[in-house]
Amino acid sequence: MKKLLTICAVILGFAFFTAMRADVAGEFKFEKETNDFGKIPQGKPVSFDFKFTNIGDQPLIITNVESTCGCTVPKYTTTPIKKGEVGVISVTYNAAAVGSFTKPLTIKSNAKTPVKYLYIKGEVVSGTSK
Repeated sequence: MKKLLTICAVILGFAFFTAMRADVAGEFKFEKETNDFGKIPQGKPVSFDFKFTNIGDQPLIITNVESTCGCTVPKYTTTPIKKGEVGVISVTYNAAAVGSFTKPLTIKSNAKTPVKYLYIKGEVVSGTSK
């Protein structure tokens, strides 16, 4: 019986600590989570900076930003972003293929929500089109 009570106390303590820890984690507040480039000319790469503020209580650390293909290249702030500070995730899209596109970026971090998605979209038009 004592073992059962001890195990329950440990589990309850762990759950309580985990719940408290989630409240003090870093948290993203993006100015914009989707960027529409509109119509862009073929063969001209375009870039956009997703700016965010850490509105959490702890430093926010981005561990990785992934794209779904080689046509989308992300760069991001690699130093910890303290509470209230601003960070940037820059993305460059190589507008090589004509047609509409929507590309997700997957952000992995120590934030309250550890996986977050950003999107870029637009339409690549032939260099002779306007």
